[in-house]
Amino acid sequence: MATHSTSNGSSRTRLRSEENAMPFTVYDYRNPEHVKNLLITPEMRSRILRMEPGQGFNARHSHDLGHEVFLILQGIAEFEIEGTIQQVKPGQLCFALTDEAHSVRVIGDDPVIMYLSVTPHILPTHTGRSAEGEAKQPINFSPAKIYDVDLDTSVCRETRVDRHRQAVEALSGAVQQMADTSTARLESMTGDPEASREAMWQDVYKVFKAVSELGDSWNDLSYDITANG
Repeated sequence: MATHSTSNGSSRTRLRSEENAMPFTVYDYRNPEHVKNLLITPEMRSRILRMEPGQGFNARHSHDLGHEVFLILQGIAEFEIEGTIQQVKPGQLCFALTDEAHSVRVIGDDPVIMYLSVTPHILPTHTGRSAEGEAKQPINFSPAKIYDVDLDTSVCRETRVDRHRQAVEALSGAVQQMADTSTARLESMTGDPEASREAMWQDVYKVFKAVSELGDSWNDLSYDITANG
């Protein structure tokens, strides 16, 4: 299964623990066991994907929040992004930015293997598009298994709701703190800009850490609702 963050601790910490204190994992697209979702956090979803000849991947779609990068490792893929079609070959990459409708298919008789990542990874991740790419389809929340994520069935709905509520409150507090101090710190830019920047960074850091926890608790709750109604 993919490495993903949960209420049980950071994904990086668990990944290192599971691998007997190895500093990090090296993934290889030639290893079939690595052709899957590799990392799932609110900040990023990363995977290695294999597509067979004649196969398309996903219906035409876009991402409401995420930018997506595709790096071709093997074979030739044809990408259609916002009405423009181009072939992408090994060693080449392309991007589908937020709200850009896109699709991909294999060209030729050889499989395509690519690395892709979407940042951030906040459910629902995919928004279906019409054949022309303009009209957005109704929102669809995918199950955890689509992302190779194991939903922890030992955690009850109430716990997930409480965790998300706490994340919302923590973010609200961090934003309020930044709002309360930003005016004075911005005004002090003319006197000591470096010190003001350092002080402001502490508030920005807290906000983005809170956003990360909010995204993680939201994704976890969304998976649970999709699985259990």
